Amino acid sequence: MYRYDEFDTTFVRQRVDQFRDQVNRRVSGELTEEQFRPLRLMNGLYLQLHAYMLRVAVPYGTLNAAQMRKLAFIADKYDKGYGHFTTRQNIQYNWPKLPDVPDILDHLADVEMHAIQTSGNCIRNVTADQWSGAAADEVEDPRPYAELMRQWSSLHPEFSFLPRKFKIAVTGAQADRAAIAYHDIGLRLKKNGSDEIGFEVLVGGGMGRTPMIAARIRDWLPKQELLAYLEAIMRVYNLHGRRDNKYKARIKILVHELGAEEFTSQVEEEYTRIDAPRVMPPAQELERIAAYFAPPAFDDLQDDSPKFMQHEEEDAAFAQWVERNVAAHKQRGYAIVNVSLKPVGGVPGDASSDQMRAVADLAEQLSLDEIRVTHEQNLVLPHVRKQDLYRLWQELKKHELADANIGLATDIIACPGLDYCALATARSIPISQDISNRLGDIARQREIGDLKIKISGCINACGHHHAGHIGILGLEKRGQEYYQITLGGSGDERASVGEIIGPGFSSETVTDAVETIVDTYVGLRQNGETFIEAYRRVGPDPFKEAVYAAH
Repeated sequence: MYRYDEFDTTFVRQRVDQFRDQVNRRVSGELTEEQFRPLRLMNGLYLQLHAYMLRVAVPYGTLNAAQMRKLAFIADKYDKGYGHFTTRQNIQYNWPKLPDVPDILDHLADVEMHAIQTSGNCIRNVTADQWSGAAADEVEDPRPYAELMRQWSSLHPEFSFLPRKFKIAVTGAQADRAAIAYHDIGLRLKKNGSDEIGFEVLVGGGMGRTPMIAARIRDWLPKQELLAYLEAIMRVYNLHGRRDNKYKARIKILVHELGAEEFTSQVEEEYTRIDAPRVMPPAQELERIAAYFAPPAFDDLQDDSPKFMQHEEEDAAFAQWVERNVAAHKQRGYAIVNVSLKPVGGVPGDASSDQMRAVADLAEQLSLDEIRVTHEQNLVLPHVRKQDLYRLWQELKKHELADANIGLATDIIACPGLDYCALATARSIPISQDISNRLGDIARQREIGDLKIKISGCINACGHHHAGHIGILGLEKRGQEYYQITLGGSGDERASVGEIIGPGFSSETVTDAVETIVDTYVGLRQNGETFIEAYRRVGPDPFKEAVYAAH
């Protein structure tokens, strides 16, 4: 993991002191809420329906045990004993009191954390594949480049007040676990014909009221040119991006209106004008950052652990958990463990302070002190010895963290919706809970197989419903909550935008509609097809016919 240097430490502490003064001026009445708003947003503080909400950055989703324990401490002392992990690999607290926020930020600074640029029209938290540095299929760990981008973008004088918020994601594998095609900029590390590693560059993806898949503007970019090329992209966007209409301000609209070819041409032209040596960090700086992400001290193990295989044979529940929640590691004898924050009927992404402390303890004991937050609102212990998997599973069970449902019907993404958010037009959480309860039987989930259900409480799409195999969008209609269903979305390397199937459903009937869609899929699938494979083969018509005939 990256460790703060003297500049980082001073910078974060100064920001805490600055914001403490701003909060005091707001509490005293010296600042109005309108004057305070841009100041609080620069520090990740939102005003929601019932209280303030603080969004804390987890850069590229990587935490250690001390940081997770601090998040648990904050949940207990300043909130209601829990936190909500988000689709940007961050954590949100829904109930902090305004006078306490500077103290929270001070506590975060103690463990090299902050809330800077988790809001506002700036470059937000850079996200990454949650298996980075561990995945068996990656060509290179993308986190050093994510850290480089974090340092480059933090309070960048040219890009602190963009036309609209800006999101970057990076992966080091062909299998896209970071949804890069749905980002303003998506980056994939890959090899060229000479076996050199560089970046594929995608620009102009996004969700919201105008969902779009990003266009590829560079098939291969040398690694050392990354920041210079990003600077060229940002300059073109900053020059042409709309500031008169926030609904047309995202870079996806600019790419669409100019056309990908013209946008690419302008970026390349800008790139030739940039003083690249000034923008590109020296090789020793890249080496300094990369050193923080050197592989941990793995034991020299055999890949087949007799103890692990024995437990897998003797305990069916453990074997099911391994099948769904454990993934291949690049290091022999180790595994990646996905920890579900989606118990049947629970609130997706919520973790209690006790659960956070349990994960912190297990990370120290069994995962070389590393934890990851996923954009699908779960956690990962990335470096677990196979021989320790059974012990880990038993400990997770004690804390209700051992659901064997990663990628299944109850592994639902949902935004906070109208229960918390001032922008929402409908509730998300109760709908996710209803669907989870309805489809929650583990035998049924396993029969259904891989299925991504994603729910948003408004058109802003914080629940990523456009990328759901089954997507649900909450809307207000004549004072009532209605839910529009989309099918066929995906956020992986074959990214697609879900298609609206027809009129919406009431809160009382939307779960029935989802169940009908699932039953229709089970009835028509062939040769073990997943839901998305079957949908791409047959299209929407069978699902429309079934759902509207039944409802």
